[in-house]
Amino acid sequence: MAEPPCAAAEDAWGKVGPGPGPGGALFMESARKSSIVSRANSIGSTSASSVPNTDDEDSDYHQESYKESYKESYKDRRRRAHTQAEQKRRDAIKKGYDDLQAIVPTCEQQDFSIGSQKLSKAIVLQKTIDYIQFLHKEKKKQEEELSTLRKDVMALKIMKANYEQIVKAHQDNPNEGKNQVSDEVKFNVFQGIMDSLFQSFNASISVTSFQELSACVFSWIEEHCKPQTLQDIVIGVLHQLKSQLY
Repeated sequence: MAEPPCAAAEDAWGKVGPGPGPGGALFMESARKSSIVSRANSIGSTSASSVPNTDDEDSDYHQESYKESYKESYKDRRRRAHTQAEQKRRDAIKKGYDDLQAIVPTCEQQDFSIGSQKLSKAIVLQKTIDYIQFLHKEKKKQEEELSTLRKDVMALKIMKANYEQIVKAHQDNPNEGKNQVSDEVKFNVFQGIMDSLFQSFNASISVTSFQELSACVFSWIEEHCKPQTLQDIVIGVLHQLKSQLY
């Protein structure tokens, strides 16, 4: 048995609309659209309730990204600062070696052992040490010479004062010293004493060996350089000169 025409107008919700005709078709189209909208809203609400809120996640993600970016930037800044400090230290060391080569004269002299090669840092340091030691020796030598010169100056001042006194005494007593003996007489006295001593020295000293020479010298001093012996020699020389002068 054939289905009645009004049965085709039944919608998905079990409702029956008008029968065939323009009015029935419009009612079915409206019912279909209402069903689609209702199902879409149902699906949208279900999806919205099942999807979590992503705003907080986006905020956390941005914060983590900012922290990572800050860490990377801080590491880069520290790396650049370390590199700059290291480069500055190397430049200072290089300048120091260049200054040493300019100051130390031996660094400027040609070293034939290395040819025209650039001096290494070890050679520059060694030459600098050698030059400093040389300067210390020169300084010590100059200090010794200065001390000797100061002693000479002091001796000259004493001699000057003595001569001034002699000159003053001579000016006060111009006739004094006319009967004084000359320097030649003094030299003759000294020569006579030394000649007498040398005769005994030459007769007593043996030069076969240094040990024998040393022994003979001490023996000669004990025998011929006694105070009484020297006194006798001096008296004899003076008597001889006196007889020559007068």
